[in-house]
Amino acid sequence: MSELSKPEARRVALAAHGLGNTRRNPATSDIAAVIDGLGVLQLDSVNVFERSHYLPLYARLGRYDTALADDLLLAHSAHPTHVEYWAHVAAFIPVESWPLWRWKMAHHEARSFAAGAWGAEHRAFVDEMFRIVEAEGPITASDIEHDRNKRTGAWWGWSDTKIALETLFDAGLLTSAGRRGFQRLYAVPERVLSPDVLNTHIDESDAVRELVHKAVTAVGVGTEADIADYFRLAKPRTRQALAELVEAGRVVPTTVEGWASPAFTTPGVEIPAAIKANTILTPFDPVTWHRERALRLFDFDYKIEIYTPAAKRQFGYYSLPILMDDRLVARIDLKADRKTKTLIVKSAHWEVSRPRNAVDRLERIVRDAAAWRGLENIVVDDWGDASRDLRAVFG
Repeated sequence: MSELSKPEARRVALAAHGLGNTRRNPATSDIAAVIDGLGVLQLDSVNVFERSHYLPLYARLGRYDTALADDLLLAHSAHPTHVEYWAHVAAFIPVESWPLWRWKMAHHEARSFAAGAWGAEHRAFVDEMFRIVEAEGPITASDIEHDRNKRTGAWWGWSDTKIALETLFDAGLLTSAGRRGFQRLYAVPERVLSPDVLNTHIDESDAVRELVHKAVTAVGVGTEADIADYFRLAKPRTRQALAELVEAGRVVPTTVEGWASPAFTTPGVEIPAAIKANTILTPFDPVTWHRERALRLFDFDYKIEIYTPAAKRQFGYYSLPILMDDRLVARIDLKADRKTKTLIVKSAHWEVSRPRNAVDRLERIVRDAAAWRGLENIVVDDWGDASRDLRAVFG
């Protein structure tokens, strides 16, 4: 493929990410299709507006019933279509992808139970926790009655019980069976996964190569670093897999205007004439989770300011990118006051470039977000140039 211009690369990437195709009355099958197309749906606990795993679905489907997503992803099922694993960070993946991560689970197991590791030093306790889950699961950490199930100052305040369960989960000796609230339900894989999934064994190099191919498909066009970041694979392994995929004709090299590094895409990838989008993203959307790629593609310099002292924040506690067509044109910090059914725009800032009708479109985005979450009132604080435009609309 000849060189892609930056706008062409943006459109290829956004189309690959499934944006620009909102649906009327999205169904469970639509939600599953979005996740399966992305290959991964990142989890995050921040709930100031809405939990992050709901937002990529909203950006791609429009208003949908989050209860459908809960039933699909969080409810315990004898035959789940999606499970959790560290497939970027904590994330939902299609259940068929679970065997592609067994090599990583094996590495976790080896490290966790190596001499000097926590799992090795507490092996009898870890085995006890496994037997409890095997007998009683699906079960959360807090369900287990044990004198070591007390929070401490280490490992985010985790109890020894939680550390043991997470050690077993990382190693694939336990898996997720949904969630209760935001607590993971643990179960032995045999109680969650089908025999076909459990009996599928993929060589590590084959699994990494397949994950790299999935990443190229999901990003649309990306550098080696972009592709490695998608599933958090090591760059040398990604480089080797890309070379093998290029040789096999499953991936083709290309260049992108202004990019210093070579890029890769899939054969015959189509360049959309336009992307029609008008929505909110999340910091953990594949469009923006790799900050260096967001800067290269969209000239969007992005960071989350949760851990920045309030007085030093430039854009807000948890600002969300605003996508209009194929550009990131603003960022908005939203808070849902659920008691008063109010959506509060804590701040809103324009980027340098935006369409002429950007204010009208941002108004629609805010109204739609409020309606989606059942919030009847909208209040706009006075922080940022886009906030001042919105205050002229909402008062």
